[in-house]
Amino acid sequence: MNGPVRARHLLVVDDDDRIRELLKEYLARAGFRVTAAAGGVPARKLIGSFDFDLAVFDVMMPGEDGFSLTRWLREQKGPAGRTPVLMLTAMGESASRIEGLKLGADDYLAKPFEPEELLLRIEAILRRAQDRPAQGGPLLLGRCQFDPDRGELTSDGEPVKLTEAEVALLRQLARTPDEPVERLELARGTVDPSGRAVDVQVTRLRRKIEADPKAPRYLQTVRGVGYRLAPD
Repeated sequence: MNGPVRARHLLVVDDDDRIRELLKEYLARAGFRVTAAAGGVPARKLIGSFDFDLAVFDVMMPGEDGFSLTRWLREQKGPAGRTPVLMLTAMGESASRIEGLKLGADDYLAKPFEPEELLLRIEAILRRAQDRPAQGGPLLLGRCQFDPDRGELTSDGEPVKLTEAEVALLRQLARTPDEPVERLELARGTVDPSGRAVDVQVTRLRRKIEADPKAPRYLQTVRGVGYRLAPD
């Protein structure tokens, strides 16, 4: 007989007391275990003490903002560094969304928003993460290795220079190795949401990773869908 299902544990970080409590109450009613923090310092302590299934970070906070907190989280070793992040922002500029995605956020939601949309986005992120294999280190790509935690690519042990956009793209693909990721999902938050910028990045990455960029083994095209990272 199966035991009880563990409630998924969310961390909500927002300096606005009213919003923080509303989110905590709403998400708890939706069946989540919710822990809340008013800023970066208490959030870091909580991340050091608990394993979270997902974190929700407000961008605009006094002291340490959501960008800095996300950057710090992605630098952590082990499961903590791979915790999915949803960013809340009151800023409408695409540059702010791009910055969050480059730092390793999984999605963003602009304020004001409907609580139901927040819930749907959280569920979508958790679905993508639930079948993700545990990573015991860098992904092997022939002569190359990619470390998602550090955002570093090496070839025969030598570092390969990557742009921030290339690191963000590889990280997105590395979250679900061997699984296709939709082209428009990869393009979300980029300077060209049509996907053309993603195609350019893939072409450049193949030149850095593949023995034969015209016949890619590791960075594959999934026709009609998008791209897939297929490590050894």
